Amino acid sequence: MSEQNPFHIVILGGGTAGWMAANLFAKRWQNQAQHRPVKITLIESKDVGIIGVGEGSTPTLKRFFEDLQIPESEWMPLCDATYKINIRFKGWSPKSGIEDYSHPFTTQVDTFTKRAFLVNGRTRRMGLDTHTRPDDFLLNGVLASQGKGPITPNNFPFIMEYGYHFDSAKLGEFLKQKAIAAGVNYQTAHISQSKRAATGELEALIDDQGNVFSGDFFIDCSGFSSLLMQKAMQVPYKSFKSNLFNDSAVVMPTPIDRIVPVETEATTLSSGWCWKIPLTSRYGNGYVFSSDFISRDQAETEFRQHLGMLDSEQECRFLSMQVGQLSEHWSHNCLGLGLSQGFIEPLEATALHLVQISIELFANLLEKGNFSHHYAHEYNQKISERFERVRDYIVAHYKLNTRDDSEYWRANRNNDQLSQSLISILDCWYQRNDLSEEIQRQNLDTHFDAISWNCLLAGYGTFPPLAPNQPGKGDLYKEKGIASFLQGCSLNFNDHHNNLRALNKS
Repeated sequence: MSEQNPFHIVILGGGTAGWMAANLFAKRWQNQAQHRPVKITLIESKDVGIIGVGEGSTPTLKRFFEDLQIPESEWMPLCDATYKINIRFKGWSPKSGIEDYSHPFTTQVDTFTKRAFLVNGRTRRMGLDTHTRPDDFLLNGVLASQGKGPITPNNFPFIMEYGYHFDSAKLGEFLKQKAIAAGVNYQTAHISQSKRAATGELEALIDDQGNVFSGDFFIDCSGFSSLLMQKAMQVPYKSFKSNLFNDSAVVMPTPIDRIVPVETEATTLSSGWCWKIPLTSRYGNGYVFSSDFISRDQAETEFRQHLGMLDSEQECRFLSMQVGQLSEHWSHNCLGLGLSQGFIEPLEATALHLVQISIELFANLLEKGNFSHHYAHEYNQKISERFERVRDYIVAHYKLNTRDDSEYWRANRNNDQLSQSLISILDCWYQRNDLSEEIQRQNLDTHFDAISWNCLLAGYGTFPPLAPNQPGKGDLYKEKGIASFLQGCSLNFNDHHNNLRALNKS
């Protein structure tokens, strides 16, 4: 193919997913002599708004900006962004006596402490009294409890991992401007039709004015409407409704505190849970619930009561969610991304993580197959597996709950629609076997590793009663001096407030 006739990728839909794809494709393929010439067009409708459910990320997003060579000082202030090093879960296992627990992002420093965490968890499963609180073993957990950010001085020799909280609409706009500056062809149009060849491939998109947008490959970022993958390509959608009941959310901002937290909160309510995400300008709050167990009006009232905003005139916004995934994420010459490919509720902020992983794998396999569909089957297997294993981790949060104050929580606990992978993990835990070996056996380290599973299972207090006779030793948290070690490490870090202030001075 000559330079006058490049391989043309057409992205339908902006939002965070669409503009992430546009930027990564542009970085990889445009103006690269060693690659096949590529043209990138993104078509965005002015009539379609951004869902904006998720305003938090995993550390994968940090790598995204590093790959694009965009410094935090450039994008974070423009997107009201803050650092995120931890998720704190409140009220998920009251019968265990645990009011809250943390799932911190692991760092290089945790190499020195994570074995003690894993061993203590297994020792506690044997009935011996050991310390198992996750955030006491992991540096980001300690930093979050102190209100410190993750930015290190130049002489700190270890790599820190962290995510972000951000305004998703502002992030989408920022990435849009970056992509346009990188040469992405931006078009505004409302696509109303598509043209498909006899071979099954998409040939072109047609807008409501009759304009035709041809391409060699199409990326569907049209949200839950899935205009290309489900409607044009007729790809079936696999619902996760059988074990993830939530299908709705009600959202409302509240004023930010003077001291901005460095963690997301996930607090249980009667028929779901509420997120609290700190931005520099506001808290983003949302109640994720199941419409099978509570009405919209009841959910809004409970949400407002939880926020202390029952008498406020601040309006709430309702969102509908389709939890599940496409049966194929890559069909012929069309790929689904973001909400178009699937969605797993935002409990562990995996949405953008799955988008980024999907983009990167697609780019690798498309290029490996000389811009053909040769590796579509491999792609579909790997991405579907990603979604399934993320689903398992989220399902475990509900299955293991010890709340007994509503039918919703009892139904979740009694739900037996579990994958064999999840059954094996839980069986390994309850049989007092080595969870790390089970994770390795299933090759799950690229999803949620043994540390993440220990955070969840130990955080819920899923342990047997203590044995009557205790040896008085074997607690590695005490014997290894982990508290003093992590306390010493934390002295290298500043308050989160100082981290944010430094961004505006950069």
